[in-house]
Amino acid sequence: MALHFELVTPEKLLRSEEVHMVVVPGIEGDFGVLAGHAPFMTVIRPGELAIYSDATTVTGRITLDGGFAEVNEKGLTILAETANEIA
Repeated sequence: MALHFELVTPEKLLRSEEVHMVVVPGIEGDFGVLAGHAPFMTVIRPGELAIYSDATTVTGRITLDGGFAEVNEKGLTILAETANEIA
């Protein structure tokens, strides 16, 4: 089962895709989100977000300068102040 992931900044929608897992820099520590995760909303701190295509393969790394994360029945949405892909 895949997790629907969206990353949005004030300028545009940066990502909208199906992924295995996303590790998010939460205000109380990093947390991973898989499909079927319990719903919640939290503040995210400046840090690095990691996108996984399977249990061990990181397919994207993005630096965030803070924002909010929401997990619901549709998936994970990150509302970031700024986001920059790491090459």
